Amino acid sequence: MKMMLVTDAWEPQVNGVVRTLKTTARELTAMGHEVRFLTPLEFRTLPCPTYPEIRLSISPGAGVTRKIREFDPDVLHIATEGPLGMAARRFALRNDFPFTTAYHTRFPEYVHARLRVPLSWSYAWLRWFHGPSRAVMAPTQVVVEDLVANGFERVRLWSRGVDADIFHPQACRRLDSAPPIFLYVGRVAVEKNVEAFLELDLPGSKWVVGAGPALARIRARFPQVNYLGLLDREELARVYASADVFVFPSKTDTFGLVLLEAMACGLPVAAYPVTGPRDVIGDSSAGVLHEDLRTACLGALQLKREDALARAGMFTWRAATEQFFGNLHPRQRAVPAAAFA
Repeated sequence: MKMMLVTDAWEPQVNGVVRTLKTTARELTAMGHEVRFLTPLEFRTLPCPTYPEIRLSISPGAGVTRKIREFDPDVLHIATEGPLGMAARRFALRNDFPFTTAYHTRFPEYVHARLRVPLSWSYAWLRWFHGPSRAVMAPTQVVVEDLVANGFERVRLWSRGVDADIFHPQACRRLDSAPPIFLYVGRVAVEKNVEAFLELDLPGSKWVVGAGPALARIRARFPQVNYLGLLDREELARVYASADVFVFPSKTDTFGLVLLEAMACGLPVAAYPVTGPRDVIGDSSAGVLHEDLRTACLGALQLKREDALARAGMFTWRAATEQFFGNLHPRQRAVPAAAFA
């Protein structure tokens, strides 16, 4: 089956959306399908306001139409709500082409955190965008229920996995600082709530891995913290294996792939009891969820690394990809591709 995945989130961004899409494509290819991405790398772009690392495609409509017609896919999946997603949506509606969409990030909460736009406005726009989708895929059951409660229809679960060939326990001292070592990995941006972690009075030392628009300000405010930039996955696995607790301070993530990566390396988690950690950690002993993040951090120090590893083993990319595949809606081939507008 020929599948086209349309995404405004792509390289050089390093985030959960990009990693999810690339790994899903790898699994789909292994299952015998032909996968083609439509990304900003194929268009002229400009930096996103307040987040210049993200590039937004400029007037991509004609190019999107041409590339979809040339590839002639059986399946069209729109992964993001940006300019490329909008153009692909217009093409699909104009040509009666069934498509699916995904809800990767809590867009209304992110926009509210940055621009103070009312949540009701953003959710209304998202309902409009995803309304014609044959299946709106969400990463956890909590997010599925949240979307349904906000008026979304045809919401389906599409979970996530972890690459155990890369993320696994190993003897490593990559982080050479005073124990216990508390670690954050992810985008350094206001919506990730990193400062809630760095403000805590904790024993030992703290590390931050990642980049983002708030990094310079946070480094200036917390000079005693250890910082690493973006790392490749093999190096990141060594960092996870060197820490004692993985701290996840975000209250807006829909899943949090880094949670699975940390646990797959045997690293217990400390987080708030919110969407993402609640689904990934569940009622297991892989982490401590508490409204007081310091309490969660100190409690996670008492957990067994093998319990974190066992919980991570419940999430595989093949199972997640089969779930994704089951949510797709292939088009009927009754109308020749040449008839597309």
